[in-house]
Amino acid sequence: MDRSARIYIAGHRGMVGSAIHRKLEKEGFSNFITRTSANLDLRDQRQVADFFELEKPDYVFLAAAKVGGIMANNIYRAEFLYDNLQIQNNVIHNAYLNNVKKLMFLGSSCIYPKMAPQPLKEEYLLTGPLEHTNEPYAIAKIAGIKMCDAYRDQYGCNFISVMPTNLYGYNDNYHPQNSHVLPALIRRFHEAKEQNAPAVTIWGTGSPKREFLFADDLADACYYLMQNFDEAGLVNIGTGQDVTIKDLALLIKKIVGYEGEINFDSSKPDGTPRKLMDVSKLHDKGWQHKIELKEGISLAYQDFLSKENIAIS
Repeated sequence: MDRSARIYIAGHRGMVGSAIHRKLEKEGFSNFITRTSANLDLRDQRQVADFFELEKPDYVFLAAAKVGGIMANNIYRAEFLYDNLQIQNNVIHNAYLNNVKKLMFLGSSCIYPKMAPQPLKEEYLLTGPLEHTNEPYAIAKIAGIKMCDAYRDQYGCNFISVMPTNLYGYNDNYHPQNSHVLPALIRRFHEAKEQNAPAVTIWGTGSPKREFLFADDLADACYYLMQNFDEAGLVNIGTGQDVTIKDLALLIKKIVGYEGEINFDSSKPDGTPRKLMDVSKLHDKGWQHKIELKEGISLAYQDFLSKENIAIS
């Protein structure tokens, strides 16, 4: 990518989009095209068409999506499917119409079958049923991958797809109902510390294992792959390492400085026993993560503290 190239980051204010923006700025890029959702509704076909015709971006990072936790995914099933399909269809199609040099579509590890073997390899896509709670979101993301491949096949577009593992970092969501497990635990241990609570109760046994990637590492991988990956299909982005929820909780407790007890409520569900990405394809391309979990959580907690009045409202 030339340093003067016009770059459109869809979703530039979110955790992923803002990390990509920071990375590109650090690398000397400055010709960014950005719009907030208030100024550009990516679900609106006419608005997106007019935007692309006006701005003519050279490169597109498609990090915009309607996202949420398990509860939101399960309740707003129609919205998650419709909105994400509209966003993807409009951006990808107009990137083709306006001769975008390269587009990166960012998906999610939820695209893989619920009972797929661990670790999750790229070739496991569409080999079994999806997890029911987030099936509409997953189907939309799968459609995005296949759309990029179809536009590559029919029109010769250099559109690529990447699938990040569980993410955390700067500008994360700490909402009490809608946040994911790592930011949710940061908030809960912080509040317990502030309130001198004797214990924090966590659902399940603590035995499930999860993989976590710092969002700035994801941005680094995206920048690397935009320059070194030009293939159909998809590539997983992760650390290739996982941790039990119990060990994650103990680590966050220590970083936050909470001195109370942790209780695991085994009457509550554990969820999927393990969810780990196979990142051998990514490693073969020449990229590996740099920020380990302890350092990343410390950085995320400092970011949480700097925005506490906003983040936990």
